[in-house]
Amino acid sequence: MTSPETPVREAGQDFIRDIVTADRDAGRVGEIVTRFPPEPNGYLHIGHAKSICLNFGVAQEFGGRCNLRFDDTNPTKEEQEYIDAIERDVAWLGFDWGGKAVHASDYFEQLYAWAVDLIRAGKAYVDDQSQEEMRAARGTLTEPGTDSPFRSRSVEENLDLFARMRAGEFPNGARVLRARIDMASGNINLRDPVLYRILHAVHPRTGTAWCIYPSYDFAHGQSDAIEGVTHSLCTLEFADHRPLYDWLIENLPVPSRPRQYEFARLNLTYTLLSKRVLTELVRGGHVDGWDDPRMPTIAGLRRRGVPPEAIRDFIGRIGVARADSLVDIAMFEASIREILNRSAPRRMAVLRPLRVVIENYPEGEGETLEAVNNPEDPEAGTRTIRFTRELYVEREDFMEVPEKKFYRLFPGNEVRLRYGYFVTCREAVKDDAGEVVELRCTYDPATRGGESPPDGRKVKATLHWVSAADAVPAEVRLINPLFTDPEPAPGNFAASLNPAAREVLTGCMLEPAAVAGNDAAPIQFERLGYFSRDRDSQPGAPVFNRVVGLRDSYARQAARGNG
Repeated sequence: MTSPETPVREAGQDFIRDIVTADRDAGRVGEIVTRFPPEPNGYLHIGHAKSICLNFGVAQEFGGRCNLRFDDTNPTKEEQEYIDAIERDVAWLGFDWGGKAVHASDYFEQLYAWAVDLIRAGKAYVDDQSQEEMRAARGTLTEPGTDSPFRSRSVEENLDLFARMRAGEFPNGARVLRARIDMASGNINLRDPVLYRILHAVHPRTGTAWCIYPSYDFAHGQSDAIEGVTHSLCTLEFADHRPLYDWLIENLPVPSRPRQYEFARLNLTYTLLSKRVLTELVRGGHVDGWDDPRMPTIAGLRRRGVPPEAIRDFIGRIGVARADSLVDIAMFEASIREILNRSAPRRMAVLRPLRVVIENYPEGEGETLEAVNNPEDPEAGTRTIRFTRELYVEREDFMEVPEKKFYRLFPGNEVRLRYGYFVTCREAVKDDAGEVVELRCTYDPATRGGESPPDGRKVKATLHWVSAADAVPAEVRLINPLFTDPEPAPGNFAASLNPAAREVLTGCMLEPAAVAGNDAAPIQFERLGYFSRDRDSQPGAPVFNRVVGLRDSYARQAARGNG
């Protein structure tokens, strides 16, 4: 049900697992059955990952099963692309639904028959009011609704009209089927909710076989019952829908009696987890598609280089609660770093290169040095890097007039080059515009491998570098928060879009091992962060995305507005 790396949580570690444990121990349920029921009208985001991990995780922990079920009841918004993407994302996260996904559309004939049962029992009727009229008659939280003028139609007339709705006699919006419950109910969801509406549209799976479609509320609980779901786990926005869920289960001859339970959805700082907003970001051209590395979609996180283990670890850390809360995205970053720190090979890269010439190193010569692949994993071994007369260091590692506590390169100062030598900056060479374009340095041959010299002198900074003779040019994209506001407003999300959400650096210089094998697995650029090769890479022109920095939280990056 999950990959071996997925941490298995003990039952009873949150209120959902407490409920399942109590139901099992009391004999109220046999096999535990859950489901993950996405609507295929967009790509999944990290908020969905919480539901995926909970539903599949509970089933796995209790020896049950979890269905992947598409609630495909709105053909005007659903596409095969989304179905394929959802299956791909759930599998990538490490979960298995038994080889075959199910769909609400698999049950359309049964759902229609149950709707007929409600009509025959006098518990549903066909309404000719427009959406606006129904909305006006629905009432408010403090005022009851008003009965539809069509509420008293006979069973025979309702059966005839509903059959004709199915036959395609009426245009979109002409009629709906509503449950006859209570227009004065304190729960607005029980004020004669819509069960079926007319939609002349091509369905991704059923084509034009149907022109009436069940509402989400009508399809959801009954699909649960058909599949024998024991615990229907939903986010809190469905809590007010639970009485309708239960009413339908109680008033239909369904084969099982599932129960719905609600948990808090995931909310992250500097992030919007709204499918509507994410769709607008894509369609409005604010991002380059659903898998843009700036997006909080599963596809975007995968392309950025976030490992699935990190997502599962993060979801496990935040737990399952009854009340909504806002989670600092730094917590997600911490999970990413922890996983990648153990697994990612180390490489050296210079993102904003400044040329260094070692004046006392022989021209045209070089030597091979040994570098550790991953200090957290001794079995990862070592690699070789070349040291030559001309190197690149980060531009920010030099200051002509150093600030207080700046210990890196400046005229007269000595630093250690990682795996290399101690070098001393002698001179900064400038162009006609007064910009520093080159540093002239000397090295101490007695410090090979970065070892301290015989005289025991110390340096306060160790810098990464890349040999100019071997450097591989690359484009690096620094991925920052998509929003500048820690709590962006969904209704006005464009106002807080971060113009520096993706900073593109060209002319970056990488050691050859960073691009060997054309592997997309994340690597650590020493002192800079974790990076992963993007699919935009071309032969000889690699492109990398920053997965996460080594220390800086997203919040601090957003405040600075840069990488």
